[in-house]
Amino acid sequence: MRRYIITGTPGAGKTTVLRHLEALGHGVVDEAATAVIASEQARGETEPWAHASFIDKVLTVQRHRQTDGPATDIQFYDRSPICTHALAIYLGYPVSPALSAEIERITGEDVYERHVFFIRNLGFCEPTPARRISFEDSLEFERVHEESYRLFGYELVDVPAGEPAARAALMTNTISRLDGENRLAAPSRRFWKTS
Repeated sequence: MRRYIITGTPGAGKTTVLRHLEALGHGVVDEAATAVIASEQARGETEPWAHASFIDKVLTVQRHRQTDGPATDIQFYDRSPICTHALAIYLGYPVSPALSAEIERITGEDVYERHVFFIRNLGFCEPTPARRISFEDSLEFERVHEESYRLFGYELVDVPAGEPAARAALMTNTISRLDGENRLAAPSRRFWKTS
């Protein structure tokens, strides 16, 4: 089972690309922060991200979704705990002990593949009830994400602006190429018959 992370600028089209990957038969896991925001707003909290506890709430949903992920060989995750690290940094919150422990777990156990698909911005950012950020601020958020992923040793694979189907194809083609490179790099095994 291989888990690939999709990350990038808010409003860059991650969810749309995720739906294309799902249609191709891959397992997909939706973004946790959006679910937490919707749940909190339904309870009357208009800006749940304004509280430091928001970070660990997102993390809890991410952990649950990762351990109960779809039973497919390849899974795509809309964001990860590394994104939650970037979110904490961006919002000016301390990195909680729970977040530190989860990052240590996922990096130590190689829970996610080290190649991360970075969905680049579309040149604009449309606001939603869960996404109240200007395009300029979204570019800063993008930069913080890049720094967090590099800090923890992940390699970013750029997915430039384009049609969602083309973006999904770029991602699946990249995985096929990486699989080919891994097979070539694997040491050959020879067996000798002893007499």
